[in-house]
Amino acid sequence: MSLRHITKTILIVVLLITIGCGKVLSQGPYQATGIRIGEVTDNSAILWTRLTQHPEREGSDAPMPKVLYRDSESGKLSERRKSGRPDIAPVVEFPNGSTIQTIEGAVPGAPGNVRALYKVAGASDWKATDWRSVDPKHDYTHQFRLTGLEANADYQVRVEARPNAGGESGQTLDGHFKTAPRADQSERVVFTVSTGQAYPDQDVAGGGYKIYAAILKLDPSFFVHTGDILYYDKLAKTLPLARWHWARMYSLPTNVEFHRHVASYFIKDDHDTWMNDCWPTRKSRFMGDFTFKQGQTVFLEQVPMGDRTWRTFRWGRDLQIWLVEGRDFRSPNTMPDGPDKTIWGKEQKAWFKRTVRQSDAAFRILISATPVVGPDRTNKHDNHSNKDFQHEGGEIRRFISKQKNMYVICGDRHWQYVSVDADTGVREYSCGPASDKHAGGWSNDQRYPEHKYLNVIGGFLAVTVDRNEGGPTVTFRHHSVDGNVLNEDRFTAQ
Repeated sequence: MSLRHITKTILIVVLLITIGCGKVLSQGPYQATGIRIGEVTDNSAILWTRLTQHPEREGSDAPMPKVLYRDSESGKLSERRKSGRPDIAPVVEFPNGSTIQTIEGAVPGAPGNVRALYKVAGASDWKATDWRSVDPKHDYTHQFRLTGLEANADYQVRVEARPNAGGESGQTLDGHFKTAPRADQSERVVFTVSTGQAYPDQDVAGGGYKIYAAILKLDPSFFVHTGDILYYDKLAKTLPLARWHWARMYSLPTNVEFHRHVASYFIKDDHDTWMNDCWPTRKSRFMGDFTFKQGQTVFLEQVPMGDRTWRTFRWGRDLQIWLVEGRDFRSPNTMPDGPDKTIWGKEQKAWFKRTVRQSDAAFRILISATPVVGPDRTNKHDNHSNKDFQHEGGEIRRFISKQKNMYVICGDRHWQYVSVDADTGVREYSCGPASDKHAGGWSNDQRYPEHKYLNVIGGFLAVTVDRNEGGPTVTFRHHSVDGNVLNEDRFTAQ
């Protein structure tokens, strides 16, 4: 037995011994990838769970898979990739006798049952769901829809695990979240937004990202991840390897801790759907056996989402947010621009305009995976700020400009900015990437007239909606990875 596996066995034995009162935990199942709470409304939420074989992830001393590319003419394998996106088939190698279950960051799933308990914080009695089996066809996950919740309340949750045969319980995880105020309630709401969470660019010793501890200090009402939650491109050449990306990302200590305490809304972008700048009909051998359609399915499997990836949520009298889908309905980036070229698709675009017009919230905020205003680099061809999608981009910007108190927040770009469109006056906030190591693609001296703030740095965006002397206000703050405020804008509803 290797030293790594001996060490892991010792750690498991330690974890099996009582925590506090001498009780010995069973041999599992465990919840090493944590819980996630999402899609919160004023009366409902979705609770994501997953059962695992072990109480901890495979450590950094475990081997990593290696991807080689086979030249279509010579048949030779090479680590070199052709410029751009190579149309050559990848070959995945697992070194030193490793498997998908023993590589670095692996958290193999396990069969078993789960149930959720929940109550308003401080209440004496728990409500409980029925026991449900996790689904081995969907990475041993299960999602509970909690309904009949109280508005504007703090909720405690508890997820219990047990083997399929019942008997002694496995690991239990506790957490909490806030429900939204009703649409007629004027309440202070704080939410945060992030993007660009690359696994190699972690900035916390022991695993994870500084932004999560910094965000928890703000006690946010909810969190939005705008996509590029992880990056499939280099290593996710099969469906099991795609799921491994989620397991290794969400078994990081900072991520497990954060998502126990804050409800989240997730948006997918290219790198957590399939590959860079992808669209549904794109053909490529670069991703091996992993397909665009599988990427769509895995996303819904791995986050608390429900069935639809484009939706709107009301948070009290003064705030409504729109989360849009930018991958599933898009035309090829290479298609000539014009009225038929789209990122959102006709149905989603009509829904967006209709629901925005129907809203009476003091502030309305579009949250997009990709920029609507920009500016962006001239060599990019993937979003509404690029010349390749100017027709639909102009249509959306003109519509937003006619709405009172409406703003745009975007992810995708690896730098923070505030920009105002010269033609329409639409104001956009780019939240910036999850770590300083991931920042780049722009320079601080490349400041355009549209820029009101520009900083090539990691961090996050925080938004506070409140009332000042009876009037609704919204405050946008860019933060560093440590939580320091870098830029602040405040507006009163007109």
